[in-house]
Amino acid sequence: MAATLAGAPARPRRLLASRRNRIGILYALPAVVYLLALFVYPIFSTLLLSVKDRDGALTLNWYVDALTGVNLSVLFTTLRISAETALFSLVIGFLLANAISRLKPLLAGLAMLIVVVPHFISALVRTYGWIIMLGDKGLVNQVLVSLGVPGAPYQLLYNEIGVVIGTTAVMLPYTVLLLYGVMRGVDRRLLAAAASMGAGRLVIFRRVYLPLVAPGLATAGLLSFILSLGYYITPALMGSPNQTMIATLINQQVMKENRWNGAAAEGVILLLLTFAGLLLVKLVSSLGEAKKRSAS
Repeated sequence: MAATLAGAPARPRRLLASRRNRIGILYALPAVVYLLALFVYPIFSTLLLSVKDRDGALTLNWYVDALTGVNLSVLFTTLRISAETALFSLVIGFLLANAISRLKPLLAGLAMLIVVVPHFISALVRTYGWIIMLGDKGLVNQVLVSLGVPGAPYQLLYNEIGVVIGTTAVMLPYTVLLLYGVMRGVDRRLLAAAASMGAGRLVIFRRVYLPLVAPGLATAGLLSFILSLGYYITPALMGSPNQTMIATLINQQVMKENRWNGAAAEGVILLLLTFAGLLLVKLVSSLGEAKKRSAS
């Protein structure tokens, strides 16, 4: 034990004895300082603020307040809308990515360009575009009325339908990009081999194709869910007070109520939910890699 303690201070000295190690540490120092200043310190400050009352004493009242009453309802609304967004973006993204992956490389590149380019337009501009399209006299309702759809025009704004449509449109490029990469990596010879053995299209899809792309589906769905948790612009503009999400609540507590401690507690809860989602993504990716290694 004594030898171990005596040898411990010598390890940093041996590490710094090498000129190569000293140069490496010197090169890494700006990145470490950058991460500490812009990531670690703000997170630590937010965590510290969330456990202090207005007089500076330690308390958990802000977390109790965040997990009760209206604030708890907002948290459940955030989880529900994020799950709905992930589901719809996954279904639409799967259909789009599957269709694009079957095209020739040139056409597939053009199709992916169409999918990705809207992502580079300001989220605020895209949200106002959806507000114009989904209004009572917008393009969508005009088409429905012209087709004679019963009940048209529909109320597609300032409710959960509008929020889910808007957030799904924002998350769709991420989903399509992820699934397209996974689907392009599927060995089509496996599908042809299954067909040559008499399997129908439904059986090939369920027993061969779907298991191969399942890890990508799980990752894409979790990513859409995580990104939707903290999304602000579209829910704030296209929803009503009944669709208040946690990011909107944090903004209200800071800008209108001056409750920085409560906003910090909400932010920490949102951060923990994000970390949990990222751990699930990592777990799913690890399981997918393990399955690939076992199959090979």
